[in-house]
Amino acid sequence: MSRVKISTRGARRIRQGHLWVYRSDVSDASDADGGAIVRVLDEAGNFVGQAFYSDRSEIALRFLTTHELAIDREWWRGRLRRCAESRLPISRETNAYRLVYSEGDLLPSLIVDVYDNVLVLQTLSQGSEKIRSLLTELLIDEIKPRAVIERNEARVRELEGLDLRSGLLYGDAANEIEINQHGVRFLVSPLGGQKTGAFLDQRENYLAARSLAHGRALDCFTFNGGFALHIATSCESVVAIDISGDAIAPAERNAELNGAHNIEFRTANVFDALREMETSGERFDTIVLDPPAFAKSRATVKSAARGYKEINLRALKLLNPGGVLVTCSCSYHISEELFLDLIAAAALDARRRVQIIERRGQSRDHPVLLGVPETHYLKCVMARVVE
Repeated sequence: MSRVKISTRGARRIRQGHLWVYRSDVSDASDADGGAIVRVLDEAGNFVGQAFYSDRSEIALRFLTTHELAIDREWWRGRLRRCAESRLPISRETNAYRLVYSEGDLLPSLIVDVYDNVLVLQTLSQGSEKIRSLLTELLIDEIKPRAVIERNEARVRELEGLDLRSGLLYGDAANEIEINQHGVRFLVSPLGGQKTGAFLDQRENYLAARSLAHGRALDCFTFNGGFALHIATSCESVVAIDISGDAIAPAERNAELNGAHNIEFRTANVFDALREMETSGERFDTIVLDPPAFAKSRATVKSAARGYKEINLRALKLLNPGGVLVTCSCSYHISEELFLDLIAAAALDARRRVQIIERRGQSRDHPVLLGVPETHYLKCVMARVVE
């Protein structure tokens, strides 16, 4: 096994629980090939762990273990089996969930999602890409899916010097698959939809929103109608907005599939729509804000913060007293503390008194690994306007 030497700072980072070492902390990688699993030593020659090595990415090392052991076929089988066992309770509730959550499951740069009996695989580093065939074989052996699809179009692969591609790796998969979340049915397209087919991290927040929603509702950035369809049973009516007509069309089909006739879908820019609704005097009892990530990097945090504040300010102005706001951020670079500060600033400018009912995160199949803050990205705040 090739050896890579890292700085004292890099070694300390791993020993404090993180799984990444950046290129600036690699002092010697002359013996390593991109995509290899390497033995990592500190400056004194002490063992730190074993990791995927990338010769292109700024994240040069992604650690698999800090123990001296053989990382062979059975080691990978054991890790995948542990993921499957931990998801058993979830698999009894839904047929769509994340089976492998990369660093959160100590399998960095690997994502596997389940849609009924079809697996969707993402290998997002040189290391996981190199063993893609092995991982596919083990998933077939352990999970026995009808099909395995790769969705490797994520731009992060370009930072690893990898091509972007998607397609069928094994078996036979339909263009559309029906999934079920809490009795709500959705049609997803793992071969062609966004991400791996759907956004699975809000699954448990859908239920929490349903329990609070009432009256006339507005669902902003609705995508496939996830929140809209869940809260429709608790509300008199729902207006669901998304800028993408390509998202609205399948959302309308999902509403038809569920017989949800009290949802009106609109193709519109949410920022513009909120301003127009305020001007026209529209009011709602429930508003959901579930935007895409406004902050893709630290450099965009200031502009993203302005965007988050604006949509929350507009929403708070549109809510009746007693109205519920479900507001989300999936931007890792927007911390929960900053997100709450932005909501508070929006409430102040809107001259509304707001109670925080609940603070939530991503669903259980996206576990947060202590020591790796990047695994905690989704913030979901449920609030009530009291006056």
